[in-house]
Amino acid sequence: MKKFDYSLNYDELDLRKHPELYTVGRGEQGVLMVEPYKGEILPHWRFKTPEIATESSEKIYELFLEYKKKGDFVGMDMARKFLQMGYTRARRYTNHKGGRKYSKEDDSILPYQNDKLKAEAAAIFKAQWEIAKTDPDYVKMKKEHREKYESEQA
Repeated sequence: MKKFDYSLNYDELDLRKHPELYTVGRGEQGVLMVEPYKGEILPHWRFKTPEIATESSEKIYELFLEYKKKGDFVGMDMARKFLQMGYTRARRYTNHKGGRKYSKEDDSILPYQNDKLKAEAAAIFKAQWEIAKTDPDYVKMKKEHREKYESEQA
């Protein structure tokens, strides 16, 4: 698998116009860089409470479906990444109040907590993320994108 290319000038690059430059990478790589998708999805990304997480994850999944309808794999993958990031960030806040995992003093892991509301928010995002990442059209388009643009010789 080709690694996400952090060397591109994402501030200037429109990956809707240049999907051939997009690399899926691992997990959430590039989620806060790839435009115009970051600008379209980020304003809807919230996880403070289960209610907010529900509204947010549903809106992001709607965007996923809109991108799908347009045949826009990069948009679909970016929406998938935001759903995944909703899960991972809410889990971090579940375990560590304020979201800080490591101590500023010595980089040791701070004590774990269990914020039930954040855990519920994380579960909401995880459910939507699972639906998106297993969508048959998404899986097919991801494979096609990787074969067409992400081979090592590309």
